[in-house]
Amino acid sequence: MPNLLVAGKMHPSGEAILRELPAHGYTVKYIEEVSEASYAPFIDAADAIVIRTQPLSAATIAKAERLKVVSRHGVGYDSVDLVELNRRKIALTIVGDVNSVSVAEHAIMQLLAGAKRAILADRSVREPGQWGWRNKLEQQEVSGKNLLILGYGRIGRHLARMASGFGMQIRAYDPYLQQTGWPDGAVKATSLEDGLPWADYISVHIPKGATPAIGEAEIAAMKRGVVLANTARGGVVCERALNDALLSGHIGAVGLDVFDDEPPASDSPLLSHRNAILSPHIAGLTAECGERMAIAAIQNAVNFLAGTIDRTLIVNPDHAYA
Repeated sequence: MPNLLVAGKMHPSGEAILRELPAHGYTVKYIEEVSEASYAPFIDAADAIVIRTQPLSAATIAKAERLKVVSRHGVGYDSVDLVELNRRKIALTIVGDVNSVSVAEHAIMQLLAGAKRAILADRSVREPGQWGWRNKLEQQEVSGKNLLILGYGRIGRHLARMASGFGMQIRAYDPYLQQTGWPDGAVKATSLEDGLPWADYISVHIPKGATPAIGEAEIAAMKRGVVLANTARGGVVCERALNDALLSGHIGAVGLDVFDDEPPASDSPLLSHRNAILSPHIAGLTAECGERMAIAAIQNAVNFLAGTIDRTLIVNPDHAYA
């Protein structure tokens, strides 16, 4: 009888599937808390685990004597030790194109809120004596302005479609697609050096690397007053350089859904900026998307164990037994 370990709160539709699985020969251990410590004591009995954003370290994987598949409740997997999974021949699956529209909507919200100085406008009404802020004319129009999209996968393409409806001029930078073939849509920026000085608005949709893709030098190449949005991963944008640029006004406004540490420390300087639109890593957590991700993540685990998985959803097919 296969054992399924579910680590992290699932949407009610996902919970309904979990309740049905025992009738189909599965045992289910469901732990709603989102932490590695909460599920690690039970991983030794698991044939499959569904995991949210909490880490899956090599130390925990070492305890997983029966584990065959790790099913991510999402598309990112930087918190999972993929090297160790590969060494152990354990599959890692993702949910595919179920959250791209939600994330793109969040990114356009960040860009618009930054352009319209939504946080400052809100506070000017709530705080006594601040009504006159309106006369500073800090708000900007996005129509006719230049948007650079870093990463032109599904999310980036949805964002381009949305931004075009606002009359923005759009370019995208994606070195992977430059090698594999550029899709229809945004004009290709051949390099960051080409795109950054051109952009009035920048939205980040690239994976986390060993070092930040957007650091001090990249920020220095941007226009003064640029609006930056990051719904990708913490660590893609250097937080120290970002803080300095917000203090100097080189970056006019920023939208952040992701941070180096989540949640960020209470003394993080990013929390003090009145031109920062912050959210708790929720770009892909709409009610609709949460339902799709829960269903897909559970189904991926079950399908892998049954040998019916869509192999395009396996991150490491060359290292995994299927």
